[in-house]
Amino acid sequence: MSETHPARVLSIGKNVAWIVLDAESVPRLATLKRTTGPRSMLAPGDAVRVRLLEEGRVLVESLEPRSFSLERRTAGGRSKTMAANVDTLVTVTSLANPPPRLAILDQLLAFAELEAIEALLVFTKPDLVRGSERAELLASYAALGYTALAVNPKAGDGVEALRISLQGRKALLCGVSGAGKSSIFRALGGEAVVGELSRFGLGRQTTTAARLWRMPSGFLIDSPGIAEFGLGSVLPRELAQAFREMREPGKACRFGDCTHLREPGCAVRAAVEDGRIERRRYDSYRRILGRADDG
Repeated sequence: MSETHPARVLSIGKNVAWIVLDAESVPRLATLKRTTGPRSMLAPGDAVRVRLLEEGRVLVESLEPRSFSLERRTAGGRSKTMAANVDTLVTVTSLANPPPRLAILDQLLAFAELEAIEALLVFTKPDLVRGSERAELLASYAALGYTALAVNPKAGDGVEALRISLQGRKALLCGVSGAGKSSIFRALGGEAVVGELSRFGLGRQTTTAARLWRMPSGFLIDSPGIAEFGLGSVLPRELAQAFREMREPGKACRFGDCTHLREPGCAVRAAVEDGRIERRRYDSYRRILGRADDG
């Protein structure tokens, strides 16, 4: 019987998966062994053992133990494994063309906080906005304790700083369409295109596929689709803890179960009024709760 080889999972389809052998950089399409378990058991980032068969075929033989699972909560109370063995969420937000969708960025940051993983913020197309505007936005997130970088992958600006920040991390790259994820991935040295897996497991060439860039002691997975990072059903007190600047003021609210929407004696809303909490961030909090028109 042929030996098995260590590999990393990029994306999952029905009974198949895109994987990268630890000794290679080009992804391969592999079938799943029946005893490996159902499709839901594998996720991007999983470490697996694979067997190389005849005619270039690959079989996923077994799943290695996970160090961490990144879960997405749904409104129905169920959870879906988004990725495995990752410790950092790298968000990509364009400063122009399209304009920055900061509400989505704030949702991604809240997701990272709720999952207790690090977040690294990347802002692209910095040459298309005024320097003062760019600096102000990056400073607003840096003040919250986040690492925020301006990166122009086509010109090479900021790429080395990003590469250094990613060293040793096992990261997931996410962002809206057009933000420049693919350009960043290529600038770092990642492969340009990998086939996406359809619901029936058939590979097709696309630029929205999951891809992996390997580095010393870590990796970066380019994940397709940002809708997967919805928070589902989340309680106000949980979400408030996911907004770093709300934690301390929230301790001074009159009511212990304050939602920070309309209750009297709310210290969070008072902090918004006096500028200690950015109103834009507070609006993101309300929008996530689905109550942007309240209060």
